[in-house]
Amino acid sequence: MKLQTDFSKIMNSQLFHVLKNTVEELSVEAFVIGGFVRDFILKRKQKKDLDIVVLGSGIDLAKALQIKLPGAKPVQIFKTYGTAMIHWEGLDIEFVGARKESYLPESRNPKVTPGSLSDDQNRRDFTINTLAISLNHSNFGAFIDPFNGLEDLKNKILRTPLDPNVTFSDDPLRMLRAIRFSNQLNFTIEARSLQAISKNRSRMNIISMERIVDELHKILVTPKPSIGFTLLEKTGLLKFILPELIALKGVEEIEGQSHKDNFYHTLEVVDNLCPNSDNLWLRWAALLHDIGKAETKKFKHSAGWTFHNHEFVGAKMVYKIFKRLKMPLNEKMKFVQKMVLMSSRPIVIAEEQVTDSAVRRLVFDAGSEIEDLITLCEADITTKNHQLFKRYHNNFKLVREKIIKVEEKDHLRNFQPPVSGEVIMQFFGLYPCREIGIIKEAIKEAILDGEIPNKNEAAFERMKEEGKRLGLTPHEKSI
Repeated sequence: MKLQTDFSKIMNSQLFHVLKNTVEELSVEAFVIGGFVRDFILKRKQKKDLDIVVLGSGIDLAKALQIKLPGAKPVQIFKTYGTAMIHWEGLDIEFVGARKESYLPESRNPKVTPGSLSDDQNRRDFTINTLAISLNHSNFGAFIDPFNGLEDLKNKILRTPLDPNVTFSDDPLRMLRAIRFSNQLNFTIEARSLQAISKNRSRMNIISMERIVDELHKILVTPKPSIGFTLLEKTGLLKFILPELIALKGVEEIEGQSHKDNFYHTLEVVDNLCPNSDNLWLRWAALLHDIGKAETKKFKHSAGWTFHNHEFVGAKMVYKIFKRLKMPLNEKMKFVQKMVLMSSRPIVIAEEQVTDSAVRRLVFDAGSEIEDLITLCEADITTKNHQLFKRYHNNFKLVREKIIKVEEKDHLRNFQPPVSGEVIMQFFGLYPCREIGIIKEAIKEAILDGEIPNKNEAAFERMKEEGKRLGLTPHEKSI
């Protein structure tokens, strides 16, 4: 990997010249630090935020700069943290005073005191995030690398600037960040730092669920989330977050019959899904699609290992998991539940003869999420038998073709009964009663079985037939 350390292009920009002049006018020292520098060197797509550490008041520098940047939004000040932010031309520029930090064992919120640039770099999580560029007149554009972070970038290594046990114990969120960065950047966590994560894993208890979930989301949106989840399991962090996934790990054998390791199968499904969908909540569904298998696992002499109703059990577990992790208990959760509940339906259809009736019922039940469901189920094909793999994918191709034909004919994705309850009541002169539901259900079943098309006329005739079967007679006004 060729590293880019010539900062002249960005330092010659309007923003950095205004910054240099403002820093000089205020007689402070300031430095660009952290992710912006790291990603510039790696030639990664630049993030939309720029962190500036100031030896002095970051708030004063932000106020002075805002006046000089045409079109800059008013300064946002966060007094609690002593930071300020300017939004300018799509960039969030954050200013913070250089600081020292000291921590109490029961909290990851530090006691902060003013410090030097060196103090500020010492407190950072990884050497690759300590890299800084000077904004000062005397050495404008100088590259400052006290912990050989450039070398770690070159070697794709994640290590802490100080003792990793201190770094991770002080702020255990850094352990999750290590795993997330390893996943995002395809970097290796240095051995001592990896050992320190395992050693300090119990410190996870002081991190808020919101911060944990934020890191999980960042892992899930990577091209290969299995890297991160494997590290979470290896270091012991996963049991503090998703013990339900840990319960899937391992293979049992009885009478020469074994089942697959559902933990690693799950990670493979998530990875399979990623090239075909960037929907975060569908990736959550892939992660949780087999979550009910640990509770439903049984061995029967006649059938071997079974996991009956694991989809139903898993869908109920989704609610408990979302609630524990303080994730949204809204339509996003309901979507994940629905995907987990239905995750085996298309597979069963693909394994058997693909009938129009089965596809109609699938489309009716899945509704507008049918494409997501099929995408999830295709990702669930992890067999290493080439012939089976090919056959399953060919069968899913048939399912997709059937879905298109059925949808063109019957329009079932957002099914509305062609005959309403009001029409039934008016025709038979009824008040609300159970017979109305029976008639509507009979019409729906007839459509799904392909006995009648999803059309008003055909449904109306079936309504009359079903009413006659129930002993109902048309109201005299309907005759």
